[in-house]
Amino acid sequence: MRAHLLDIIANVHLSALLQPIVNLSTGTIMGYEGLIRGPSDSPLHSPLALFKVARANDLTLQIEHLCRRVVLERFAALKLAGKLFLNVSPECLLLNNVRHGETLQLISDIGIQPDRVIIELTENQPTYDYDLMREAVNHYRKMGFQIAIDDLGEGFSSLRLWSELRPDYVKIDMHFVQGINQDPVKLQFVRSIQQIAEQTGTLVIGEGIETQAELLVLRDLKIGYGQGYHLGRPMANPAVALSAEVIKALGGNGVSVYPQQVQDDKSSIYKLLRLVAPVSSGLCNNALYEIFMATPSLLIVPVVDDGRPLGLVTRLNMIDHLARPFQRELYGKKSCTVFMDPAPIIVDRGTSLQELGYNLAQADPHHLLNGFIITEHGRYLGMGTGHDLMREMTLLQINAARYANPLTQLPGNVPINEHVDRLIQGGATFWACYCDLDHFKPFNDVYGYRKGDDVIGMTAAILKNNVDPNRDFLGHIGGDDFMILFQSEDWELRCGAILTQFSQAIAAFFSPADVERGGYPSEDRQGHAMFFQLVSLSLGAVQALPGRYSSHYEIAAAAASAKTQAKKVQGNHLFLDRRSCPTPR
Repeated sequence: MRAHLLDIIANVHLSALLQPIVNLSTGTIMGYEGLIRGPSDSPLHSPLALFKVARANDLTLQIEHLCRRVVLERFAALKLAGKLFLNVSPECLLLNNVRHGETLQLISDIGIQPDRVIIELTENQPTYDYDLMREAVNHYRKMGFQIAIDDLGEGFSSLRLWSELRPDYVKIDMHFVQGINQDPVKLQFVRSIQQIAEQTGTLVIGEGIETQAELLVLRDLKIGYGQGYHLGRPMANPAVALSAEVIKALGGNGVSVYPQQVQDDKSSIYKLLRLVAPVSSGLCNNALYEIFMATPSLLIVPVVDDGRPLGLVTRLNMIDHLARPFQRELYGKKSCTVFMDPAPIIVDRGTSLQELGYNLAQADPHHLLNGFIITEHGRYLGMGTGHDLMREMTLLQINAARYANPLTQLPGNVPINEHVDRLIQGGATFWACYCDLDHFKPFNDVYGYRKGDDVIGMTAAILKNNVDPNRDFLGHIGGDDFMILFQSEDWELRCGAILTQFSQAIAAFFSPADVERGGYPSEDRQGHAMFFQLVSLSLGAVQALPGRYSSHYEIAAAAASAKTQAKKVQGNHLFLDRRSCPTPR
């Protein structure tokens, strides 16, 4: 391998590829990253293999300097516009014989100005001497170069490098870009990076863009620049303009659909921890009684020996016994374990709220009053109360319902409203479609809530199967009400498919007799006997043109009005609010 590498160096058997870097707000190519390849028929074709062998043979400096020259010469020969991102490893940047002008002389000989070259620091191993690195970077800046950090979030210390060097550009590693339209964690990571960049005056480049959906999410997050196969592949003769498809997508006034965070239903009970000082089993009842008397708010005391919980003594049980005649004389000097509950609820700190709630519901009711002991690896940490548990579970359920419907797991009211506001602020043209089931309450009364849940689940599945997840937003308002925010041009055909599929599927939820006669007898809300038709689906749609609406409140009111009109028509029906259309349909 060493001989092979020396032959590559001696005969310059390297080739340069250039990949476009695109301004996501203008749709223009702002520059290119220079990439290197070894001989095509060689085991050192890939740059990873090439530099691995170079490091093993102490030839990193020579091979990196040669790569730089090959890339610079290719960039100049093609007379490409914009900037060149030139990969440089931090360890080579720190070497004295590299830092003092060789790169400047090289680009001068080739005929490129320093302000067109961006030194892109590519991290292959840990960097520890940040003072020396900062000195080297400042040296290059004084010569006119700009600085970029590659693969942010992937390297050994890229965040530290950002803080120390204050680069002009940071590149977000492709791991956080690919699939960002489906992963709320990646979305939040990239959003946070952009917020930091805005505060520090750094420009962000998203690497590894492979789909239009990823591209549009980055654009909507205000990421300045992008790079990836969807925009342009690394080539010896790279594109000088973007494809018509990409230009159209970037110039459109629609907004991307952000992935929704599924609410965590596994929250740990550790948040319920209360620090209650325990007592040992050797403490007598008289002493524990005095502790209760001295602390009126103290209701329960855990009994713990050597970190291991033995049980609980409640204030009520202690005082009730010792207040009786002769009980103090009989039990006052005995161990407090006499009045202890020896089988309390004991849970590890990692136990979920739901699991604990289920266990308490199955246990004797006194445990809900007494509370529970929280441990870590079997050792006492503190106490939790039933009241705190119920409060936390209630808040968790309320919060989850606001963000994601527990039955369908579709986004709830908060993300629906947020997406509407993004559409309005982005100047998008869209259709807000309110979906509501007709005669659903009497169906629940006759067939039961379980079947009612099944109908809602079936409806959600049909709606989901007929929207474009990258363009259309589907949310569950609550109960049997849904909202679709269409950006698809064929939204009306999709609504027709929804109604057709629903009419075919709903019959399976009724008895054959009810299907044959087209309904069933039941009572209305006043208790009067009535004949109800089979459950049907009403869709009320309103068009939102740029500037027509200013908030999600107005959209919700208009869509609800359209839905009311749809419900006036018997059976499955789509009502279009023609007042919002620019021309009659």
